[in-house]
Amino acid sequence: MSTKKLRIIPLGGMGEVGRNMTVLEYDQNILVVDCGLMFPENDMLGVDIVIPNTAYLVEHKDWLRGFVITHGHEDHIGALPYVLPQVSAPIYATRLTRGLIEVKLKDHKLLEKVELHTVQPGEKVALGPFNVEFFRVSHSIPDAVGIAVDTPVGLVVHTGEYKFDYTPVHGSPTDVQRLASYGARGVLALLSDSTNAERPGSTPSERVVSESFDFVFSQAKGRVIVSTFASNISRIQQVIDSAVKQGRRVGVVGRSMVDNVRMAADLGYLNIPPGVLLPVNELEKLLLHQVTIVCTGTQGEPTSALVRMANQEHRQVNIMAGDTVVLSATPIPGNEELVARTLNNLFRLGAKVFYHRLLPVHVSGHASQEEQKLMITLTRPKFFVPIQGEYRHLVLHSELAQQLGIPAENVFVIENGQVLELDENSGTIIRDGVPGGYVFVDGLGVGDVGAVVLRDRHHLSQDGFLIAIVALNRETGELAVDPELISRGFVYVRDAEELLAQARQQVVKALEKQASAAHSFGFEERIKEVLTEFLYQQTKRRPMILPVVMQV
Repeated sequence: MSTKKLRIIPLGGMGEVGRNMTVLEYDQNILVVDCGLMFPENDMLGVDIVIPNTAYLVEHKDWLRGFVITHGHEDHIGALPYVLPQVSAPIYATRLTRGLIEVKLKDHKLLEKVELHTVQPGEKVALGPFNVEFFRVSHSIPDAVGIAVDTPVGLVVHTGEYKFDYTPVHGSPTDVQRLASYGARGVLALLSDSTNAERPGSTPSERVVSESFDFVFSQAKGRVIVSTFASNISRIQQVIDSAVKQGRRVGVVGRSMVDNVRMAADLGYLNIPPGVLLPVNELEKLLLHQVTIVCTGTQGEPTSALVRMANQEHRQVNIMAGDTVVLSATPIPGNEELVARTLNNLFRLGAKVFYHRLLPVHVSGHASQEEQKLMITLTRPKFFVPIQGEYRHLVLHSELAQQLGIPAENVFVIENGQVLELDENSGTIIRDGVPGGYVFVDGLGVGDVGAVVLRDRHHLSQDGFLIAIVALNRETGELAVDPELISRGFVYVRDAEELLAQARQQVVKALEKQASAAHSFGFEERIKEVLTEFLYQQTKRRPMILPVVMQV
């Protein structure tokens, strides 16, 4: 019996939707499952994406044996370009997933620096003390897999994202027989997708979407514009199939969408009849009822193709009355306002719009409660760890496991940065384990936007700022000229001349006292203090005060 423990460390994906990244550690060996991003929440002003905190990996980068990737969605591969410059390890992924990773790494000029390996369901890879086997699962993207990891402590099964879809539009169903074989061998711990833990029953098959698309395409009188994730290759195939049935041609809009479609077609994951796919500028020569466009923008992202079309800002395609627009996705938590704004703009322009509340143009790729029960029943784990979902999803999934007979003391709800230590007989959660917070990507900056910067941005967004420019005589310390006040986002200068004039006088009086008194703090602090107090008394607002003191 081993005296060492297996450590399971989530760096993302626990208590949230996205940022999926889980570390398995044993005796100075680390295996990483997935490396995803998350879209920013509403209060993360100006942030482009959010990635896991990998400080622990950087600190122990010599222990890293490899990344294994379950599938090609952004919340599982999107952080790789930001993490790989800090740590180096081979990446193992199925063929399509590898293709999507290559597109992303090429865009960041990292492709030549990374060691990529293609694996197939059923294949085994030895990475240090970890013997990893990949097994097939159904999801909303082809080539999705779960992983079974033989460790010195026991067998750990990580489901990835899955559902039991018996009529998938691409590939084969989830490998029930393989899962049952793991259960027969004995599973120490099951790490299972919790996203749909609130939903009773089973998740509908992807075939439902094909039927909805056929209906929408048959009824449309003008252009059909379908928005989906750029990595959702199965959904893109469904759009192409429905377009072909109605004699339409297809154009692809959005750089990431174009790159992924080209890659998937080259690898044989998209079946596109000759002449169906056309450049967008060629579609302009066709009648409207012959045109289909597939694009990004299901989450209302401001720079996405659909949002720019709805704002009449796209350089190639803009929405017009008579268009039929399909949003083939559900809003990720936190994106509801952006999606609602996009929908309103589309309706305002006279488009006929279909989305998940009106027609099943999207089905979840995640298991619902009955499928989650089936996964637990097949694998019969000793320990159960719900993963991938908001905190309520993790708790509900843990309760489901207990209903199926797993003792409460063997069910562990853990959060990002906490450490679960397992041996053959017991488990312990270390609450203050490793850094597990957010890392923000803003433009070219990675991690240089933190809580303080976000707090300042909130402050600016609520009350604006006021710059106080003061010129002092270098020799006497007295004011050389009257202070100048510049307001942005606080008050409009022409409407607040009297207020700003009074504020200037407050600054003058404060500096006169400051020059004659032995205060321990400097001029900048005194200006900030006086203006903050005065402006709050007058307006009940607290703009950010930025004093600029110059000596002349």
